[in-house]
Amino acid sequence: MPLDVSPFELLNTAAFLLCVTFCAYVISILVLYLRVPRLSGGDHRDYDWHIVVPCLNEAAVIDGTIRRLLRDFPRATIWCVDDNSDDGTAELVAEVVTGLGTDPRLRLIRRVAPDARQGKGAALNAAWRAIDRDLPAYADRSRVIVGVLDADSQLHARCLSALTGARYFGTDDVAAVQIEVRMLQCAPSWDNQRSLGRRARLLVRLQDMEFRGPIAAMQELRRRTGSVGMGGNGQFTRMSMLDRIAVRHGTPWHGALLEDFELGLHVLLNGGRTEYCPETWVAQEALTGIRPLIRQRTRWAQGSMQCVRYAPAVLRSRRIKNAGALEIVYFLAAPWTQLFGTIVYLGCLSVLGYYVAQAANGVQGWWSGGGWGVVPLVLVFGIAPFTVWGLAYRSRCEPGLRLTTALGLGLAHWLYSYVQSVAVWLAFVRLITFRTEWQKTARSDDPVRVLTRHRQPRRRSNRPRTRTATSRKQSADAQNSFQIHPLHSGSGRGDRPGPAGGHTGDGGHVPVVRGRVADQPRRGRHRQLRQRQREQ
Repeated sequence: MPLDVSPFELLNTAAFLLCVTFCAYVISILVLYLRVPRLSGGDHRDYDWHIVVPCLNEAAVIDGTIRRLLRDFPRATIWCVDDNSDDGTAELVAEVVTGLGTDPRLRLIRRVAPDARQGKGAALNAAWRAIDRDLPAYADRSRVIVGVLDADSQLHARCLSALTGARYFGTDDVAAVQIEVRMLQCAPSWDNQRSLGRRARLLVRLQDMEFRGPIAAMQELRRRTGSVGMGGNGQFTRMSMLDRIAVRHGTPWHGALLEDFELGLHVLLNGGRTEYCPETWVAQEALTGIRPLIRQRTRWAQGSMQCVRYAPAVLRSRRIKNAGALEIVYFLAAPWTQLFGTIVYLGCLSVLGYYVAQAANGVQGWWSGGGWGVVPLVLVFGIAPFTVWGLAYRSRCEPGLRLTTALGLGLAHWLYSYVQSVAVWLAFVRLITFRTEWQKTARSDDPVRVLTRHRQPRRRSNRPRTRTATSRKQSADAQNSFQIHPLHSGSGRGDRPGPAGGHTGDGGHVPVVRGRVADQPRRGRHRQLRQRQREQ
């Protein structure tokens, strides 16, 4: 007997199932989040630590970052990978290297066109190759830990001790660990708090609550399912696991826009275990504008959509538990579910508007006829799952917040969630139009931005510009040059064994490829286009 179901009933059923699934997920991660204990650390001196800092136009922050790392982590080697910056980042790092003399703790890897600016993953692969060359043949690569840190970040001074705890690298089967992420502007010591407007301060606080609340809670659930995801800032991986991934795929990091999460998938698919460490943290600069935030979340959503190709391998893998595989597939499907959910909810709003319009006395008639029942449904299924994180954030992270402030943050978090709804659609459009290039998000204190803001207009000559074919070819050859630059490691170890059993030679000089990493900034592309038009 066929079922007589109207399209309106199907729409309402789909909306109800989406709401119930989402609320069940929120409750499950919230319970685990509030019950997680804090553990003690271990002895970090038993490990060889390497911290990689990818840099692209980071002159405003890089000097302070590397000096802080050298001060707080005297046993770690800091690798700055300059991705062909045009603001003097490499020169600033080189000055610090020169000032250290024979101190081997700071290394500079300079990448130039046409190998530069091909993405963060390519820069991290360059650092992995340099570390590989630097390690002696007898090194125990399972006790070599490679961390990734953004150039604008501050790492907790006890980070390495926390990472060597029994739950983390103190256990041999743990191959990668992600630490908690916080927002730098929320720290009491932040100097520029008063310079931020009210809306910017709210946006900063919401990002801090998001990372230390829902995202941390998701990671706690993943700890139970064996599917902890890696983030781009504050991730630490054993060198032996990076080598294993490179054997199968050529390099540890690959081309997805969400290269950090992609690395975590490869760790799990190669039999490694990933962990989340809330006992330590990394603080990064929050975005203070809606447009940069939407741009960032669009990149994340597009990266998740790109990584959906790993879903079949995850489901087939015998190295990932069933619960972990289902959680990973749920995460990979989230952007697509949000696309579907947006259509469903807009359809429900249209149906609601239709019923209100058809009511005898308009809105008043619809309300008295039972329409008031929509309000508790919206509160329970729409607003409460977001508002509850304000209270959880106060309880777990910021007990000094007033209760009214925590409730206000929770309500603002509900509105803040719509940024993701916009981002997934922008990511979908970029995906179907095959757009994968990304421009680095500039900071408000970036000196390059200040210079471009006050740049004087160019005086154009009326004389036509002519260039011969030979001169154009010479210019193109100069831009596409591929250089190999010997960078002094300063290790004082003399000739060290290379990765293939040979030696690096010349008393510790490691040949570092000045390669290409190639997406030029949009500003540069537009400048070249205008110049071509003038030449024609």
